[in-house]
Amino acid sequence: MSKAFLLWGVSVGILGYFVRKSSKKGGKKPIVPHSDDLPVLDESLLQQQTHTFPELKNDLILRAATGKYTERVPIWCHRQAGRYLPEFREVRKQGDFFTICRTPVLATEITLQPIRRYPFDAAIIFSDILVVPQAVGLECVMVPGKGPVFPEPLLTPAHLKRLKTRQEINVAADLKYVFDALTLTRYSLAGRVPLLGFSGAPWTLMAYMVEGGGAKSFNKARSWLCMYPEQSHYLLSLLTDVIIEYLVLQVQAGAQMLEVFDSWASDVTPADFQTFLFPYLQRIATGVKAGLRDKGLEVVPMTVFAKGANYAFRQLQQETDFDCVSLDWNVDPATVREQTDSSVTLQGNLDPAYLFGSDAFIRSKTRQMVDRFGTQRYIANLGHGMLPTHSPDKLAVYIDEIHKYSEEVNSRSKTS
Repeated sequence: MSKAFLLWGVSVGILGYFVRKSSKKGGKKPIVPHSDDLPVLDESLLQQQTHTFPELKNDLILRAATGKYTERVPIWCHRQAGRYLPEFREVRKQGDFFTICRTPVLATEITLQPIRRYPFDAAIIFSDILVVPQAVGLECVMVPGKGPVFPEPLLTPAHLKRLKTRQEINVAADLKYVFDALTLTRYSLAGRVPLLGFSGAPWTLMAYMVEGGGAKSFNKARSWLCMYPEQSHYLLSLLTDVIIEYLVLQVQAGAQMLEVFDSWASDVTPADFQTFLFPYLQRIATGVKAGLRDKGLEVVPMTVFAKGANYAFRQLQQETDFDCVSLDWNVDPATVREQTDSSVTLQGNLDPAYLFGSDAFIRSKTRQMVDRFGTQRYIANLGHGMLPTHSPDKLAVYIDEIHKYSEEVNSRSKTS
């Protein structure tokens, strides 16, 4: 056991909570609430030249992702660290959204919150997909009540000059706070569950960068594909190169599995998906795994979530190096099983609206979902993410039913 662990254990018995220095010299000290269960460990751990992380105790999700037998279905949820949790809302009072993201001890604290509360089978680092456009040189702010806003979006190809060139982008330095949060979280998890890293996909990031924020159908971004195809490919390629390095460095920092979110894949036609989305998703999966091998790092499982691109499941499985495909709630899992073969793990896909139902309703819908997916090569999740208005108690019912029912199904299959 390292000196950092021992010193922390002594201090926590004295203090009700502890504080950390801000990443900005002379900045306000973030307050990290004390917890006896998975406390945030000391930032001095980040100074170690090499990292030896605690032994993993629950590898269910990694086994599911790689096709190994699981005694029950593993579960985690998109946005499992979010505004539906009162403890999250308390931490958020300490600063604006991106300040929280850029403060490793607070990002770690928020990542750990749902793991303390629920028997999840994975943690996902608290960050945002839009840190990548920021690293590329485009300002993004989070406006309360409105969401992400780019004050100076890419209205025309001439605005591409605002971005850094690939040579000017220093992923390791510009996104160091993400890597520090991953490392600190990996230590603080104490091996309880695997830690997931993630990135937005090139098209989804481009959509925000051109549109200037969220939109219903991203008309401005889609018009770029028609009016400026060459410049669109330039931007998508630049983002792809940055994402590949970003994800490789996430694994180096402690991530044990990765997900790529193409949240706005539903807004393009199948033809445009083939031209402007699929080639870059394909490059990311191949590039990340090659980059991990080049660095002598473990080649971790990768998931793709191309929301709404339900026509592309077979292609994503057969023509990319992704191990898992995540489904939204608008697709039947059994149909996808028929379209794909046993070499891909599926993830999803309970309708988030179902968590507003009664406990009995949630349990019934959960059982129906598990029956459609099967219990092997399956990771339970939502068809999108947790909502701010969700009750924490309803999520507990969902997790409980996934675990209990999948164990029951597996037990029946063994005795039949």
